[in-house]
Amino acid sequence: MAASKEVSPAGTKSTVLYMQLQKWLRNAINERELAPEDAIPTERELAEKFNVSRITVRKAVDGLVYEGLLTRRQGAGTFVAARVEKSYSKMSSFTEDMISRGRVPSSKWLSKTSGTVNPQEALSMGLSPGTVVYRFNRMRFADGFSMGLDYATVPADCLPSLEAVNDSLYEALEKNGTRPVRALQRLRAVAFNTEQAKLLDIAVGAPGLLIERRGFLADGRPAEFTQSYYRGDAYDLMSELTHNS
Repeated sequence: MAASKEVSPAGTKSTVLYMQLQKWLRNAINERELAPEDAIPTERELAEKFNVSRITVRKAVDGLVYEGLLTRRQGAGTFVAARVEKSYSKMSSFTEDMISRGRVPSSKWLSKTSGTVNPQEALSMGLSPGTVVYRFNRMRFADGFSMGLDYATVPADCLPSLEAVNDSLYEALEKNGTRPVRALQRLRAVAFNTEQAKLLDIAVGAPGLLIERRGFLADGRPAEFTQSYYRGDAYDLMSELTHNS
């Protein structure tokens, strides 16, 4: 990996050395010299290349990890983050989002269960106590890289059975004629707890995005209540705004 002509860290003031190194790494990522999922050079290699201390290298890399451009993997190194942009205004499934971006989606089932609604589900979907629902809990992957956790609840009358759902919940709902046509979503920042962090192989307390979705059928009946926890270093939300005069 050749050094950028714009960057000459050696001889500059110590207070700006890490910013120069950050600029070089940022340019390498933006110009695809370092592609998503590529490992960046080690601290020692960067320190030798730019004639700076490893403390300076660590400070530069820490800043890019915080920005979400880089991600650390315990025991493996530091990699260019493979981020996904999710349109906040388009109603689509995780599988559809990944395929549209040329990624290979996959899931790992954590559980498939049935039961009666709990208070949160009843309130969120407007269901009566005692209503039977199906619950689908999954880990989500893109190109084998963990992206997040998905917890979905669906009224039992929206699906023929638990086994009707294979990889895509929305595909199963569409086959049954009960795919949501309208949804309300709420987004908030979260920190991954111990159980979630272990599943995703990330640090406890790592930042993430929680998207809560309530989906409805054309006649207004509730069709889903989903809580999706996405890694903050791998997922971006995007929306298009227009001005109406």
